[in-house]
Amino acid sequence: MPITNDDDIRALFDAETVAVVGCSATPGKPAHDVPAYIQRQGYRVVPINPFHDEILGETAYDSLADVDEDVDIVDVFRPSEEAGDIVDAAIDRAADRGDLKAVWLQLGIRDDDAAARAEEAGLSFVQDRCFKVEHSRLA
Repeated sequence: MPITNDDDIRALFDAETVAVVGCSATPGKPAHDVPAYIQRQGYRVVPINPFHDEILGETAYDSLADVDEDVDIVDVFRPSEEAGDIVDAAIDRAADRGDLKAVWLQLGIRDDDAAARAEEAGLSFVQDRCFKVEHSRLA
């Protein structure tokens, strides 16, 4: 069951590094403005977007598997129908590297089956919530 409790969500904000799958290079898009907000709050943002070399002054990677540094949270800005594959990649990463603690699906993005898989793998899971809105409200 995805996290909905404020205290559990607040605990996720102790993270240091957030990989943003679907991070956009276009200001004005939520997939750009939310990661920019996350970065301004002191988090390291690792953009995942195969169509760009750099976003928000950070190297952009083609996939989560390509990221060498430790990642605490995977924040997803992709359609719900793509979320399952992204969650599976996060589960694989957590099993292989042990660095990942949570998967966050942005507002409007849901996948209950992926949520169950993530939680079974020991990952915290948030869906259909905006990281920026929740951080602004709780941090």
